Amino acid sequence: MQKRSEADIIKAINAGEPFECSIEDGSFLIKVEDYIPFICTAIHNGCQLRSELVNRCLLDEGQRYFEEDPYTGELIRSLPITLVACDSRYEYDLNRPLAQCVYKRAWGLKVWRSPLTDKQWHRSTEKHRQFYRILDVLVAALEQRFGACLVFDIHSYNKGRQPDDAPVFNLGLEQVDMDRWMPVIERYQNSLQALQLPNVKTSVEINRVFYGRGYMIAHVNSRFENTLVIPTEIKKVFMDEKSGELYPLVLQSLSEGMKHTVVDTAAFFSRRFTQKKQAKRKHMLASLVDPAIKRVDRALHQLAKGVSTLHYVNPINISHEMKRFFSHRTNYQPDFTYRQLAMDPYLLREKLYRLPVDEIRDAGIQQLYREVIDTISMKVDLLVSIGSERFIYNSLRYYGEPGKQDIDNARFLLYAPAIAEQEENLAYEAEQMRDILQEKAAAWGLNCKVETSSRLVAAAMVSNGRRALLVRKDARVTATELQALAHHELGVHMVTTLNASLQPLKVFSLGLPDNTLTQEGLAILSEHLSGNLTLKRLKMLALRVLAVEQMLLYRDFRHTWLYLTEEHHMKPDEAFRLTTRVHRGGGFTKDYLYLQGLCQALQLHKKQPIRNLFIGKTGFRFLPIINEMIERGMAKKPEWLPEFLSSPVEAGPVMDYLLQSIQPFDVNRHQATMMMPKVTSEIRQAI
Repeated sequence: MQKRSEADIIKAINAGEPFECSIEDGSFLIKVEDYIPFICTAIHNGCQLRSELVNRCLLDEGQRYFEEDPYTGELIRSLPITLVACDSRYEYDLNRPLAQCVYKRAWGLKVWRSPLTDKQWHRSTEKHRQFYRILDVLVAALEQRFGACLVFDIHSYNKGRQPDDAPVFNLGLEQVDMDRWMPVIERYQNSLQALQLPNVKTSVEINRVFYGRGYMIAHVNSRFENTLVIPTEIKKVFMDEKSGELYPLVLQSLSEGMKHTVVDTAAFFSRRFTQKKQAKRKHMLASLVDPAIKRVDRALHQLAKGVSTLHYVNPINISHEMKRFFSHRTNYQPDFTYRQLAMDPYLLREKLYRLPVDEIRDAGIQQLYREVIDTISMKVDLLVSIGSERFIYNSLRYYGEPGKQDIDNARFLLYAPAIAEQEENLAYEAEQMRDILQEKAAAWGLNCKVETSSRLVAAAMVSNGRRALLVRKDARVTATELQALAHHELGVHMVTTLNASLQPLKVFSLGLPDNTLTQEGLAILSEHLSGNLTLKRLKMLALRVLAVEQMLLYRDFRHTWLYLTEEHHMKPDEAFRLTTRVHRGGGFTKDYLYLQGLCQALQLHKKQPIRNLFIGKTGFRFLPIINEMIERGMAKKPEWLPEFLSSPVEAGPVMDYLLQSIQPFDVNRHQATMMMPKVTSEIRQAI
């Protein structure tokens, strides 16, 4: 990292220049990505002790580390203005007055073998003075620019010395003017209380463990009338305070939570107490894209751009095996063949996990990329196992399986009495479909091709890499089904493909976790709100759920086909195609997601705007971070949108009743069930 002198740093602050550097002597790091009305400090983060003091100190590195506040700098890494100490508090304590900042004894232990010389003492105290000179210039600049400033003074504490019920977050507010600043404190406290940490019950108290009597707040209070300092002590729930072992998942959750809490509180503070009355969350974050995000995104795209599930999992001999199945009077188990995998999966996984994701500062975006890498790795496992007994297990890991709620919803729809829907003939064959869909694409301004293919299971499918809509050569559909296909394939899948191609970050082309659920849910929603979703179509989605259930229970192609034809009276060829969908690869569970995706899409669409989900292959639960990335200029608003967002069509009371009667899903539930599939005893024996 670049080193700059105190004078250079002060000059940059006064000029309003963004910068990031280490102070020349290496005692602290300062980052100003944007000038916003709040600062985050971690003044006990450091563990450095200059060489001339190491042998003189009676305490070893472990003893010193126990009383320092490691990782507090990591907790504020996402924020635009930070000051993070690198020196140990045993060299000089920035939270004590200058005359007392060099310890003689600390926590009952003598610190030095012999007293420091005047020269050594002066070197330590000069670092203390230097830090506060720069802090004063920064606070003054922000007060002048905004009229007020907020400082989050972040510390951590050892839980071993405190009662078992000591809070996770302690706000030390003895030196805070509560009459003036109470609204901000309440906002901060409530936001902290809402944080969810792995296996940790969040609690927030004021002046319970620490009282905020430190020098940092006293120093700022004595010099600045319009700056609020909030001393925040965090229990070391993210590490073993004795051994120093880190708990990475807790630290990641805490870092992401602190980002949202600090930004929310700062935006509230800005609206109430500064000249920036229209401040929103986006105004409290850096507008420039972290270069590390671009590096990781570019490298990830180069590695994973060819990892396409359907390209490899669709059998290449469907027509041949369909003929054999019926020529043997359905007493035959199809023997599907698949494309060869054009990648070295082991090398690919190795390279994926070498990507420097930890260099991404923003905790939320860092976590997004971590989850994308995990998802791609699972997809590689899925592709490697196509045609083997391991495939079904990997499908369960990647897509999950239908639960009781999915099965109940499917059966509810299948038992729904027929409603008056106009009978239509299968009027359009593949060539006509291709021409009409090409005209539709042109009318919607979608620059793509429409072609026919003999290697599809579905009637139509978008090829993302080719920007083409493929139509199955033997497909025949009604006029309503053709319109539904247009709104499903072109209106959502092609729209998100083209929007993703315009994004500066290619992760939206690769696909976020749960993008299958989201894409298919939005596509069915597009059919519904364009007026083309029929009860017949809903029942087909329900049959897909039950077909997956039967496949998992019996793992027998013929059994699934008989179940569909005898129990649900499907036509033999339609039943064959649906059976192929769920048995391809060795047991493909994806198809139950269509109905669940529709439920979640409907639920979300009723609650909030969903247009930003169409910027690429996104996921429902990532909508908040996607909105933030668009607001900050990291992602572009969608260029194309499905027609239903601007011109929704009334579906009618019966269809509305059916959809409203389907039990709602928790949008966050799908990820949990994906990772913990309930594998049947038959599958356990097979794998």
